[in-house]
Amino acid sequence: MEIRQLTRAAGFLLVAAVLTATPMQNRMLAAHNAVRAQLGEPPLTWSPALARYAQQWADHLASERAFYHRPNPRFGENLFMVEGDNALASPEDVVRAWAGEARHYNERTNSCRGVCGHFTQIVWRSTREVGCAAAQSDGYEVWVCNYNPPGNIIGERPY
Repeated sequence: MEIRQLTRAAGFLLVAAVLTATPMQNRMLAAHNAVRAQLGEPPLTWSPALARYAQQWADHLASERAFYHRPNPRFGENLFMVEGDNALASPEDVVRAWAGEARHYNERTNSCRGVCGHFTQIVWRSTREVGCAAAQSDGYEVWVCNYNPPGNIIGERPY
C-alpha cells in the first residue's frame, strides 16, 4: 500500500452556513479538533461549501487516478492518497497521517525537518473552517481537505 501526501495554502474567504454533517464529516472534524486541542487551539467548524469544493477536486483526481494540488487554490489544501488492494482509509487514518508530521516541526525555529505542512495546516491558529471529501476508483482513494482561511503562510508561525 503506497501513501503520498501534499499540502498547499492560498486564499480568499468563504462564508458558509453550518449544516448538519454526515457521520464521516463528523469524524473528520472531530479528528482535526482533537489535534488542535492538544495545542490549545480553538476547534474548527465544518463548512459544507468547503466540503463541496473538496469533493469536486477529489472526484477529479480519482477519475484521473492522479495526485496533485488544485491549480490556483483559494483555500488551504491537504491531500492524502492510498492505493492497492482494499485501499480504504478512515477519517482518523487520514488525520493521524497528517498529524504525525508534528515530529518534523521545530517550534523553536518554526521550520520543518522533512514534511510537516499537513500538520501545520491542521493547527494553523487563524484557520476557522474545514471541509473534506474522498473519492475512490479501482483500488485508488484520494482525500481532500480545504481550510479557510488558509494556513502555512511563509514567515508566520502556526500557533
